[in-house]
This record gives sequence, C-alpha cells and structure tokens, in this order.
Amino acid sequence: MKDEGQAFPAYVAVVAGLLFLAFVYLAVGQATVLRNGAQTAADAAALGAAQDARDQLREGWLTVLRDPTQWQRFVLGDDYAGARSCQRAAELAVLNEAELEDCGSVDHVFTVTVNSVGTVDEAIVPGSHGRHSRATASAVVEPLCRFDPPEASPEPSTEPSPGPDPSSAPSEDPEEADPDPILSLTCDGEAWEIDPDDPVLPGVDVLFRVRLTGDDE
Repeated sequence: MKDEGQAFPAYVAVVAGLLFLAFVYLAVGQATVLRNGAQTAADAAALGAAQDARDQLREGWLTVLRDPTQWQRFVLGDDYAGARSCQRAAELAVLNEAELEDCGSVDHVFTVTVNSVGTVDEAIVPGSHGRHSRATASAVVEPLCRFDPPEASPEPSTEPSPGPDPSSAPSEDPEEADPDPILSLTCDGEAWEIDPDDPVLPGVDVLFRVRLTGDDE
C-alpha cells in the first residue's frame, strides 16, 4: 500500500506531462494548418493573376492579328490590365479562405500577400485572439515567342511628270506602304507557320508560360 501511495503522484505527473504535450502539439498543429492554408491561398492567387494577364495578352494579340506592326507589345508581354488580374487574385484568395491584402506586378511578375480568414483558437494559444496567418507568393508570365518585325515594302520609284509649279500645288503626304506579313513565330524553339491570308495564333500555353517564382519547371 505504501508503494502504491508513492506511485500515485508520479502517475499524476506523467499524465499531466502527456496532456501538456498533447496541448502543445494541438496548438502547433493548428497554427501549421492555418499557415499552410494561407500559403496555398497566396500561391493560387499569384498564379491566378499571372494566368489572367497571360489570357489578356493573347486576347489583345488576336485583335491586332492582321496588323503585325502592333504585335510586339503582346509578344513581349507588356499589354495587360494589372487591376483586372489582381481582381482575379482576390477571387481565388476568397475561394481558399483568405483575403487579398496586396497585389502588384513588376516586369511580368505578380506578387500577392494574403491573410487567412481563420485565426488560431485563443483557448489553445492564449493571446492569439484575432491573429491571422499571412503569406506571400509571386508568379511570373514568361513570353515564349519571338518574330522578325515587319519592314515596310519599298515604294516604286517614279519620275516626276512635267506640270504646274509644285510650289503652287497643295502638298500631300505620301502614303506609307503596307508592312510585309509575318509568316512565322518561333515559340520556345519551335517554329509556327502563320498564314497571312488567314492568320491564327497558337494556344496560350504555347505563347506564354506561367509559374510560381522559384519553380524549376
């Protein structure tokens, strides 16, 4: 009986220690889940913004497909509405239980910051009331194509015909010749033929690559 009485406090201490460890693991686990969820939301938002910009570039390119002098700004990935892309980032953040805090793009790279909607339970981690998990991610739009810019066709030379004094006639600017058509694009090392009579662009994944920065793919 005496030994049993001495063992009881040790038993209580062991149980208390196990309960404390379980409490710590629960707190750490909840914080980790919240942090991972916020990072997932940030990744999705950044990719969504970059993909929206990529889609805008192809849509805009299609509108000038018959005017190759206008292609370059789309080939280089410079013509998209960043506000629209960031709106898409906000939508994807919400779908992943987060709120968009910041979004912007520099040199085709979209960087977003989100805050988790959920917070760590204050009953588990005292003093954590209202504390959200915050995460940042960046995604880049990489143009994959290049082409030789068109050159204006040379105008045929004509000899001036005799007539009235040119100083007395109204001056007219000569009409510019139409540029030569673009016959091919080279996208990621692959040549794509372009029919000048019926121009068609390759798919958006051929024209641009979207990835999270730091990805090896």
